[in-house]
Amino acid sequence: MAVQVYLSLGSNLGDRLRNLREGVRRLPLYGVFPRQVSRVYETTPVGETPDPRLYLNLGVWAETELSPHDLLHAVKAVEAAQGRTFTEGHWMPRPLDIDIILYGDLTLQTPELTIPHPRMRERAFVLIPLAEMTPDHTLPDGTRVQELLRDPRIQTQEVRVYDADLSVSSR
Repeated sequence: MAVQVYLSLGSNLGDRLRNLREGVRRLPLYGVFPRQVSRVYETTPVGETPDPRLYLNLGVWAETELSPHDLLHAVKAVEAAQGRTFTEGHWMPRPLDIDIILYGDLTLQTPELTIPHPRMRERAFVLIPLAEMTPDHTLPDGTRVQELLRDPRIQTQEVRVYDADLSVSSR
């Protein structure tokens, strides 16, 4: 049975828009079928990165019959197909980064995978596209996304709409 998943895609290396476009295009090859794609946003890096290159980010609602761990393997394969080598190191530039943010209403914590994504509540570039596509969304713990957007730490993060269309119909 298909489950609805929310993915966050980002790129800050190479042709960022092309990397996102190809990432969305490749998802179905791995059993992940995009149903809705947010606008593209340009954002400053978060975390302890020594590299100031801006990211392009977007969110994707998709359906899949993959298990959570198989979905993780699928998104890693899409990243690799876009040139990610996994030697970049944490917080470093990369052609494509895909995070599993939500997997239905599942809450999961294993050594390889935590769902909902453990840092989603701290990242405007994850929350803004989610709210754009599903403004009334409620997380598995009952928290409304709109409530998270009111956090001053989220409101001070630089997130700008980028002039590009990667909707499901434009792929």
